[in-house]
Amino acid sequence: MNMVQVVEEREALVACSDQSMRIGVTIWDMETGEKMFHIPTCCSPPLGLLCLRNQFLVASQLNKHGSIGGGSIVVWPLNKPHQPIMNNTVEAIGPLSCTKDGIYLVGGGLSGNAYIWNVINGKLLKTWTAHYKSLKHIIFSNDDSLLVSGSADGMLCVWSMIRLLDVEESESWNPLLHHLPGHMSSITGLLATPCNGYSFIISSALDGTCKVWDFMTGKLVQTQGYPLAITCITLHQVESLLFCGAENGTIFVNKLDIGLEEGLNSIIRGNQSHELKGHSGAIIAMTSSRTGLISSSEDCTICIWNVINRTITRRFNLEKAKVTNLVVILRSSILSTLNHTRGSNQYNVSPLGKSPLQINGHNETTSLHSLCRLFQEKQTYIDLRSTGLLRQNISDSQKTHVSMAMTLQMKVDRNIENRSWATKMAKHVMVINRQMKSRLLDLIHRRLFCTNKINLQKTGMMNMIGMMSRKQRQGIKKSFKMEQGNESESALEAKTLVKFTG
Repeated sequence: MNMVQVVEEREALVACSDQSMRIGVTIWDMETGEKMFHIPTCCSPPLGLLCLRNQFLVASQLNKHGSIGGGSIVVWPLNKPHQPIMNNTVEAIGPLSCTKDGIYLVGGGLSGNAYIWNVINGKLLKTWTAHYKSLKHIIFSNDDSLLVSGSADGMLCVWSMIRLLDVEESESWNPLLHHLPGHMSSITGLLATPCNGYSFIISSALDGTCKVWDFMTGKLVQTQGYPLAITCITLHQVESLLFCGAENGTIFVNKLDIGLEEGLNSIIRGNQSHELKGHSGAIIAMTSSRTGLISSSEDCTICIWNVINRTITRRFNLEKAKVTNLVVILRSSILSTLNHTRGSNQYNVSPLGKSPLQINGHNETTSLHSLCRLFQEKQTYIDLRSTGLLRQNISDSQKTHVSMAMTLQMKVDRNIENRSWATKMAKHVMVINRQMKSRLLDLIHRRLFCTNKINLQKTGMMNMIGMMSRKQRQGIKKSFKMEQGNESESALEAKTLVKFTG
């Protein structure tokens, strides 16, 4: 029997600086260390560089003075790296993130505003105030259905993409799912990861902590404390290791062992972790690949680590240039560029719009592509109807997906509301039952007490009457007869008893 050997595709490392044009965007072969090519016209802030489907590099650009007044997002097609698409933005954009299918791009502004573009047609779909401080990091959940943002004031927000792109913007359709005020200082890293059948958010901050949150409930599950400020984090793709870069150049390594059974706010101290030491300055950026961990530092070096042996396998010295972004891509996309060939998979990016779409009086439609992989291995189209967007033709199959997706979202919301209502009603019924039980016991007690008192009074009276002589009883009766006239003997006897007993 012939054995087919599977050869893993080689990877390339993309690095970018925020100040040095000499570095710009540089791409190295991770196996040989060979510099493959260089794009000199890029200065991107931390977390401002990404790759769309291994075909386009996208980087946010601050203006020369770093003010809020303006910025740009530059897109380089890897098949034409020297002809970038320049996109001016209304303000300077810092962190960037995109969905796995490369259709939606999200940028975070220095003002706290967030922006969503459809990169296929270039339209700016949504602009909203996500935070009151500048955004530091933005990521999508593993299924692209949720968006997580972190700001300079330590706040985290979890947003529903379906609700964000609902153009009707109903007040009852709030896109903010969770607001997580867990950190005391600026957010430096965000990760989304599944573990033990649950979905979690991992966040880091300059307060020296890494926190683990439950995606669905927004509850804090675990806190990892360190003696130093954490400047960035990343997760090993295979070994489930959490790497935390510190301000002194140390990289803390922890086994990612998360479970809801640990209870709320379980704390893991930093002294329980391993350490990687090879940098002499603060860690600026980290990423991981099949080769291992990759880190950059203020000491102007990039290190590739063997995480098992805790050794550096390759080091790049950049000579007074700090790397702020590290991205791993497939080497084949660079080879097609060098060979002037195009990939078979057609994927186009349009210039990004600067202004959001205007609403007019027509009933029109926009398509939301492949959110949350609701249907396995298929691109999903969610039809969000409203007034004011350009008409698009939707096939019958797309309409079916629309109905299923919206129905699913409505069922989730309805179930949450029903569970909350049921909990409130159960508590209300329990309170009513306790009140009724208390009143019933009080009535029973009063009834028994009054009955016993009456019986005791009657018994005492009969005993006293029995002790009276016959003449005394007859004398009392005669006195009542004189007062009441012709009343019956039984009535007189009753009044006699009452009078006698006082």
